[in-house]
Amino acid sequence: MAVIALKSYDFPVKDAVEKFPAPLLYICWEEHLMFPAPFCLPLPPDMPFGALASNVLPPIYGDHPDFSQIDWDRVEWFRSGEPWTPDASKSLADNGLGHKDLISFRTPGLNGIGGASF
Repeated sequence: MAVIALKSYDFPVKDAVEKFPAPLLYICWEEHLMFPAPFCLPLPPDMPFGALASNVLPPIYGDHPDFSQIDWDRVEWFRSGEPWTPDASKSLADNGLGHKDLISFRTPGLNGIGGASF
């Protein structure tokens, strides 16, 4: 059902990129229910995409028993739900990622603790 606003929504955006130390990026590890929602992280746009696997993801996902088994060469990446192939040597910005974008990754063969994903 369509909704029609009775008044115009003309006000400053509260979550504009200028209000954060760096653009926000949502990151989700699909099929791993130990983490029920994507993490939202302020990440510098000039950070190489490859630094996600080596520097950013270990502190947030490293407690999961499957994390150490990830074969990063086989990881399937998605951007806003669509298959996507990032360039690890290029920056987040050069990979087309901006403020409040959502990326997710799937790890073939690792489907949650004891295959608990559905």
